[in-house]
Amino acid sequence: MPKKISIIMPTLNEQFVVETSLIALQKFRSQAELIVVDGGSKDNTLKLARPFVDRIIQTLSGRAIQMNAGAKIAQGEIYLFLHADTYLPETALTEIIRGINAGKTWGRFEIQLLGKSAWLQVISYCMNLRSRVTSIATGDQVIFVRRDMFMQIGAYPELELMEDIALCKQLKSLSKPLCLKLKVQSSARRWEQFGLWKVILLMWSLRLRYWFGTSTNKLADLYNSGKFF
Repeated sequence: MPKKISIIMPTLNEQFVVETSLIALQKFRSQAELIVVDGGSKDNTLKLARPFVDRIIQTLSGRAIQMNAGAKIAQGEIYLFLHADTYLPETALTEIIRGINAGKTWGRFEIQLLGKSAWLQVISYCMNLRSRVTSIATGDQVIFVRRDMFMQIGAYPELELMEDIALCKQLKSLSKPLCLKLKVQSSARRWEQFGLWKVILLMWSLRLRYWFGTSTNKLADLYNSGKFF
């Protein structure tokens, strides 16, 4: 019998986090199927992930491409897109199902960034506030959507970056999101690697350029390099 929710996790060279992340998801197996979509890892990601999932497939790299591929084989009534370094709270799936049964069609969680700096709590607060005001979520906030709604909008736009923003713009044009106050916990490894304030400025710079029409290919190059120009 198909599970109510399909958890779809895109991966690419995530050997240091994928096993821990998937072990944490085992408690949800009665409610959800677990699908890993790998974008061509060169490390041990596939080997480590295989014992803990229902399905594992490989595709071209790119989060949007990978998540769409996972959705194509998913059997759940609700899709939940989860990054490999993000962890769900205990009652996450129960709250999603309750909200969907009450008439919501999509939504997201609030986020708590995990790391050493106390500023990460401020950053998390600002991310959650921005999301409440704009009804736009980032992938780190764990977007979930009813299967029929996802198919109606034509899946994730297959962009190199900002696919989460593009998806939310389409979804919120049809209905308001379910903004769960439960917090997912997400690694701040990128923030700490490049520096908190540099990442803040970089992300705002990328968002601004996106709104003004800069190609997502160019934005992805800047994001991956951590450079502004």
